[in-house]
Amino acid sequence: MKTQYAADVLICGAGAAGLMLAIELARRGISFRLIEKMARPFAGSRGKGIQPRTQEIFEDLGILDRIVAAGGPYPPQRSYHEDGSSTDTDVMAHDAPTPAEPYRLPLMVPQFLTEGVLRDRLAELGHRPDFGCELVGFEQDADCVTARLSGTAGDEVVRVRHLVAADGGRSFVRHALDIGFPGKTLGVRAVVADVVLTGLTRDAWHRFNESSMARQMSLCPLAGTELFQLQAPIPLEGPVDLSAAGLNAMVAERTGRSDIHIEAVSWASAFSMNARLAERYRVGRVFLVGDAAHVHPPTGGQGLNTSVQDAYNLGWKLAAVTAGAPDVLLDSYEQERRPIAAAMLGLATRLLDAAKQGDIRRGREVHQLDLGYPESPLSLEAPPRAHGRLAGDRAPDAPLRGAAGSWTRLFHLFQGTHWTLLGDHTVRDAVPPRPGLRIHTVGARGDFIDEAGHVRDAYALAPGEALLVRPDGYVGAFAGTAHRDALASYLRQVGLGEEMFIAV
Repeated sequence: MKTQYAADVLICGAGAAGLMLAIELARRGISFRLIEKMARPFAGSRGKGIQPRTQEIFEDLGILDRIVAAGGPYPPQRSYHEDGSSTDTDVMAHDAPTPAEPYRLPLMVPQFLTEGVLRDRLAELGHRPDFGCELVGFEQDADCVTARLSGTAGDEVVRVRHLVAADGGRSFVRHALDIGFPGKTLGVRAVVADVVLTGLTRDAWHRFNESSMARQMSLCPLAGTELFQLQAPIPLEGPVDLSAAGLNAMVAERTGRSDIHIEAVSWASAFSMNARLAERYRVGRVFLVGDAAHVHPPTGGQGLNTSVQDAYNLGWKLAAVTAGAPDVLLDSYEQERRPIAAAMLGLATRLLDAAKQGDIRRGREVHQLDLGYPESPLSLEAPPRAHGRLAGDRAPDAPLRGAAGSWTRLFHLFQGTHWTLLGDHTVRDAVPPRPGLRIHTVGARGDFIDEAGHVRDAYALAPGEALLVRPDGYVGAFAGTAHRDALASYLRQVGLGEEMFIAV
């Protein structure tokens, strides 16, 4: 008997990762349900850094301008000294944009504003999260996941093709699957709070006692709001007063100033820092994304970004398999994303060690522009390349002049849910058109002219060589003229075979 599905995908958790996955599925016409056990959206600023690679993703979604308008750049860091003086420094490296990397400066956008923009984009696509709805149990078999839900409308049972856990570091789904979550507690407990205060200017990230873990405190103006984010390490044990009165006492004791006054607390949390990574990202028809799969210390601004990119990776693969691509495609999600999270855990932990000494600086290593999937089964080089961009690398941007005279960018050609094939004029003869694939030719007889040589510099394509770019902006394949069969096999592997055509 054919299984009746309530939806193709059930997403458990409507934070940044869950919203990102929902948008990716909605863009592709895949049915889903997005549930969130909280009664209303998260109201805090916990993840406030938007790294350059995530900015590229948000451009693909059509929301980057909204994100930039909602937040702003990081202010300089103002470190106060015992003699009453202060020193201003840049906490972020300031690198000029290039044709290949148009965004090279992290943005500050409080998490609740980022998630608000994502919810708005999802609403434009015709969907909203179901707040106050909790996953309380599930089973899976060869055909479906049967999930039990409890919400304001009562209890219900739904059957879906796949379940995705975006339900945070204490993930119910991960625990139910008995997936190990090894790692370590980092010996740091901290308070973070969004507050309204007087006594400090908004032109700097104010930092006190940076060399003392017992007395460190930072007060950062949150771009796009009237709030400041208070951050401070606290003792590993014992209660902490997160009221305005309690935080005022902490501020006075650690800064030695009486002119800084917290008038109200919008959101506050005390937490212990951990670095943990799930042993598996997939069990049958169930997947982990975001904090359900990995938790990071906040140093480095990696957590929200890594979570968004998990969902960006998984979304197009779930859609492709739902549309008929081989199920094995979904195995590449863990193969690609788990090593990325492991590296990010190491980076964030190293930056935490630097922060303990009051010497944290964030450079290119946090931008996530150099991350890729060179060992992925979806990375094909036929023949192997000796120089230039490699399969699995992030696909760089570049300006192009159209044959009709107008200018565009590679990122505009990539934008959307399709794959992109680039090459000289011979590529169209080698790879027939098909749904889900856009073919563009570059060069003398091409649709586009690489007038400034930026495509050549970025990709170093040989005559007749084809470049295949994935929907998530990574190079899937390079294929020379003698390897068209390998490229055709690759296209079938990801659900782009010629059999997709419908006879009429």
